[in-house]
Amino acid sequence: MKRAAWYVIAGTVAGFAGVLGLHGRAAPPSVVAQPKPTRSGAAAAPAAGAKRKSPAQPAGPARHVTGVLENYGYGELSVTVTVHGNQITGVSVPVLRTAEPYSQQLATQVLPTLKSEVLAAHSARINAVSGATYTSQAYADSIQSALDKLHIR
Repeated sequence: MKRAAWYVIAGTVAGFAGVLGLHGRAAPPSVVAQPKPTRSGAAAAPAAGAKRKSPAQPAGPARHVTGVLENYGYGELSVTVTVHGNQITGVSVPVLRTAEPYSQQLATQVLPTLKSEVLAAHSARINAVSGATYTSQAYADSIQSALDKLHIR
């Protein structure tokens, strides 16, 4: 019995230390792709005759529309969408009000992830961020309302 109690105590201490270690982080570190070095240590350069790919410019003028203000239990937010043609080219959050500091911190951490999801999907059909489900849903709903105003699916 005493041996089992020590396992429980040790597990509890390890779990508590893990929570404390993660709680102090302001934002997860971002991963940036670096060019692979060649054997000489210099970055590989494109061949002299190679053409650089440039992103295709979507047709039509840029349009900016703000979605509805969504209440999500921990606050409220509204998202502004920028589109060229039918392509979403920008997303911003002009309104973010939270009920408490922790909700503000959480929202600040997940908004860049949600933005990248929208820009990759070019729609409001995005994956929710674990631990920020309500924020993710409100974000997607506000995006969808902006796209509805623009008559984009």
